[in-house]
Amino acid sequence: MPAGSSKKRERQYEHIKESYQDRGVSKGEAEERAARTVNKERRQAGETKKKKS
Repeated sequence: MPAGSSKKRERQYEHIKESYQDRGVSKGEAEERAARTVNKERRQAGETKKKKS
């Protein structure tokens, strides 16, 4: 998980990762998919820093 993530997002990451692993996805792939999903949710909720142009 990226630095600065809330406890809620850490729990969400673990839940998603475990869910993928239960479906037979490898550990590394499950971690990557979970991180991407959580980061997407964080962006949509405005929890990430804005890029400077």
